Amino acid sequence: MLVAIIKYNAGNIYSVDYGLKRLGIEPVVTADAETLKKADCVIFPGQGEAGTTMKYLRANRLDELIINLKQPVLGICIGMHLLCSTSEEGEDTQCLGVFDAPVLRFQPTRHEDKVPHIGWNSIVNLKSNLYCDIPAGEFVYFVHSYYVPVNNYTIATSDYILPFSASIRKENFFATQFHPEKSGKIGEQILQNFLKNAI
Repeated sequence: MLVAIIKYNAGNIYSVDYGLKRLGIEPVVTADAETLKKADCVIFPGQGEAGTTMKYLRANRLDELIINLKQPVLGICIGMHLLCSTSEEGEDTQCLGVFDAPVLRFQPTRHEDKVPHIGWNSIVNLKSNLYCDIPAGEFVYFVHSYYVPVNNYTIATSDYILPFSASIRKENFFATQFHPEKSGKIGEQILQNFLKNAI
């Protein structure tokens, strides 16, 4: 199985690489169009700023490439945000538009509400084979200041300040707000469930 990780100007790529290697997968980290097209599945990870990252994707023609991928694609953290329609980060950034959903900034309502949301939080309302054999209420690891509201694509939710989409899916595109590669055994199971979609 050829698993490709999209190489671009966002951090955290190599933690996903390492997480897959722990599962016995040797992924390819690449921005090569032909390699990405022929991969059995593609992972679109990252930590970064939406506006700057979208400029990079467009300049390197990765934007059209990503939205036209036909195999299973998993966006992680900013990868999930960039698959949405717009983001409030970077002065209302126009994103890839795979999911017709906005990315909004958390607005604290109490003194104890801290932004970014960092740490372990539970996921519930699990609706996809991405969460096969995972009970509702398990904890995964989040680091984010922006969120995707609950919408028709939501396949898992979490709650911080307000309920938000912990995960979304549309056809062959999956995405998680949390970092499965940093979420212990539960995260490993989610990655394995994603890889099964490519078999």
